[in-house]
Amino acid sequence: MVTIYDVDVNKLIDSLALKLKEYEQIAPPDWAKYVKTGNFKIRPPEDTDWWYKRSAAILRSVFILGPIGVSKLRRKYGGKKDRGCQPSIFRRGSGNIIRKVLFQLGEAGLVEKVDKGKNLGRKISPKGLSLLDNTAKEVVSRPSKTDKLERPSKPAEKKDDTEKKEIKKETPKGE
Repeated sequence: MVTIYDVDVNKLIDSLALKLKEYEQIAPPDWAKYVKTGNFKIRPPEDTDWWYKRSAAILRSVFILGPIGVSKLRRKYGGKKDRGCQPSIFRRGSGNIIRKVLFQLGEAGLVEKVDKGKNLGRKISPKGLSLLDNTAKEVVSRPSKTDKLERPSKPAEKKDDTEKKEIKKETPKGE
């Protein structure tokens, strides 16, 4: 059986983002095209489907690290803020984006809240686990573009030294 640990992370997240587009509960808000993903960023994301990719990445993180809350996910999606001539400093990612994504994933039934016990937060639901496993299986079974480019090289033909090479005799012109 194939799990999410057996596939390339980027291929898994891209495939999962395409599947999350099919859910009507998961959609970027109106302000998503103008917002930065953290105060350490200079500009908003250039990719138009960044909301779905972030949702897929958060779903994968909830599976691996769950139960997990917004605070730990903010640390995970944070980065270094460039402060000019001062040393760079770590800043956490946007909590609003993470909260909205977790809420949408919960509405779709892919994650569920954990209210009891020591670790509070969100964990993956059976429906979300099934989605991740099926996507991982599809990623492994689908041939990639690089597989087509890598062809096995043919073994070099051995030259037989016993073969006699034909030597052309040069005859002077005019004889």
